Amino acid sequence: QVQLVESGGGLVQAGGSLRLSCATSGRTLRNYAMGWFRQAPGKGREFVARIDWSGTLTYYADSVKGRFTISRDKAKNTVYLQMNSLKPEDTAVYYCAATTGWGTLEYEYAYWGQGTQVTVSS
Repeated sequence: QVQLVESGGGLVQAGGSLRLSCATSGRTLRNYAMGWFRQAPGKGREFVARIDWSGTLTYYADSVKGRFTISRDKAKNTVYLQMNSLKPEDTAVYYCAATTGWGTLEYEYAYWGQGTQVTVSS
């Protein structure tokens, strides 16, 4: 059984920073690419960032490029999302997910965490 558990969310002022963590357990996901998605109130879930199994290749949504950084520590089975220069429009529930592919669509990701709330005040 695979488990993904996000943490690190919270309330922050605009311009501030947060680092989200996604701890994985159960079946090894070391050969999976990992992604972060988010869902704002009243909106669909959208892609934020992804990282390949080696931790070498990354890809970001235009809305977060230059502000967010995804990374992974394979020894700790943990994926991170460093979020800087946060804006009120970044307010959402953030989810980590795992895929054997290399996509930005929800259906491409087989495993999901329960989400962590990020709220950015203006």
